[in-house]
Amino acid sequence: MKTYIALIRGINVGGHKKVPMAVLRDVLDSIGFKDVKTYIQSGNVVFQSSENNNRNLEGAISKGIESHFGFNVPVLVKTKEELQLIFDSCVFSEEKKVKSYFILLDQVPDANLVKEVQAIIIENETFSIVNNCIYFYSSVGYGRTKFNMASIEKKLKVNATSRNYNTISKLLKLD
Repeated sequence: MKTYIALIRGINVGGHKKVPMAVLRDVLDSIGFKDVKTYIQSGNVVFQSSENNNRNLEGAISKGIESHFGFNVPVLVKTKEELQLIFDSCVFSEEKKVKSYFILLDQVPDANLVKEVQAIIIENETFSIVNNCIYFYSSVGYGRTKFNMASIEKKLKVNATSRNYNTISKLLKLD
């Protein structure tokens, strides 16, 4: 059994797509996952599975949520080791890292698209695309950022979900 971390996008945001974490744990347990734990209300799940294919796990979770709750949401699954590598590979200094966001991508984007996106300059904001993660830091705080994840997703032709340093750090400690 491997430890996996599922990042579910777009649930429990502004009262939309409500998914109680206790029910989500039950749904994932019924799929056959073991030792299912959730962290805060925004779709962070740590679980064990003998399945070795992240895409299969993403599909199973997405299907389980759609079947039980009646809506489809994007799901990104990483092994604990994959998420640890992303966390450890942050390009920012420790001071910036603890205030940064990790925008996890469902695939490594095309190098030419990455080059185009990395040419974007936004005052007080820094980001770097490394493999399947965008490391993002804003000196004015995430709530005031001009960075637009939906726009970046379209430009890179990927799906993404973001988590802050504290959330990633806590997820890596759960198991």
